[in-house]
Amino acid sequence: MMTASAGPGWNDPQLDALADGLRVAHARVAALPALVRPQMTRHLLVITDLAKRDAALALRRLESFLEALDRDGNVL
Repeated sequence: MMTASAGPGWNDPQLDALADGLRVAHARVAALPALVRPQMTRHLLVITDLAKRDAALALRRLESFLEALDRDGNVL
């Protein structure tokens, strides 16, 4: 689902996937309509904060977040 970027790496595929996914998610949230953007930004900030403590769980939640954006037409 998420692809590796040409940017810096951590020699850890999980952290690389998390960083790439967060970049994608932030770009997608920034492009949302103004009425839903604040709520989606809060969801994304929770995931970003979780990444500081549990990268594996943050990656799973990020993937679910992105899937929900795809499934629900950019509105959770």
